[in-house]
Amino acid sequence: MEYRNLGNTGLKVSEISLGTWITFGGTISDEVAKDCVKAAFDCGINVIDTADVYHTGKAEITLAKILKDYKRSDYVLATKCFGTMGKTPNDKGLSRKHVIEACDASLQRMEVDYIDLYQCHRYDVTTPLEETVRAMTDLIRSGKVHYWGVSQWSAVEIANAVRIAERYNLEKPVSNQPIYNMLNRGLEVEVMGTCANEGLGLIVYSPLAQGILTGKYKVNQTPEDSRGGSEGTKQLLAKRLTEENLAKVEELSKIANELEISMPQLALAWLLRAKPLSSVIIGASRPSQVTENAKASGVKLSQEVQDKIEEILGNAPVDQYTGSPNGYGFEKKGF
Repeated sequence: MEYRNLGNTGLKVSEISLGTWITFGGTISDEVAKDCVKAAFDCGINVIDTADVYHTGKAEITLAKILKDYKRSDYVLATKCFGTMGKTPNDKGLSRKHVIEACDASLQRMEVDYIDLYQCHRYDVTTPLEETVRAMTDLIRSGKVHYWGVSQWSAVEIANAVRIAERYNLEKPVSNQPIYNMLNRGLEVEVMGTCANEGLGLIVYSPLAQGILTGKYKVNQTPEDSRGGSEGTKQLLAKRLTEENLAKVEELSKIANELEISMPQLALAWLLRAKPLSSVIIGASRPSQVTENAKASGVKLSQEVQDKIEEILGNAPVDQYTGSPNGYGFEKKGF
């Protein structure tokens, strides 16, 4: 396993992280979840990502049972707040009240003294941004949180948070967790460049496009033992599970075979080509998936291979000003 700094911080994070959405406290047993965490740590993965809303706190509770067997300083624990966790108006959002109370609740559920990375799961248009930045700052300065980040924020929202922190000597966000994969490259248009410019590390999720990039799906044929086999995720797959995309995956699989790596490993390694990325979150329903996908760390794709991949994908975002690929957004400030 190779490690990268989380943005402009000194925190070292594994190139591959283990996520808990859908699986922990949900579709897999606690015993299997425990085996997945062990496989992750055995591979050198040191980041575990979760959120309070994952199965309404059950994912965090499951982690508490598992992580008590490990030394707290050996892993980086990331969770999130924003989503609805109760019936009252203040049981959601990014108000000072909810952020601080949600943090305390997560600490209690996970049975830990601090959270390494506390993330705003979405942007809250109903709360002044300065209020959220101050709340995160207070959590950090109280010792309950070490760093704070965001998830699925726009370039402007990220930049505004950084400016507020600079203006009032508050703690800046250090990371952003957006969706990013070979079939969904919207991140490259503006957000990736803004994160690079502002010093935020990217911890991306859905790297295999809900399993489409594993190569196991066929048109109108979804394996029942896959995430896509469940009713809850079929709608997520509907827009991506097309003949065009499956044809692309078939061609990409040929490249993976030539490199003697799996299709998932190719998809993950391709994401890690981008320097602003700090880590890629993988999900797993069995420990063998963790072990195999973790092998993507350290795989270097030559420029020739990257060019072949771009030719197959044919979906690189185009700069609206130059009409050419935007170079992962590095050239654009975004605001």
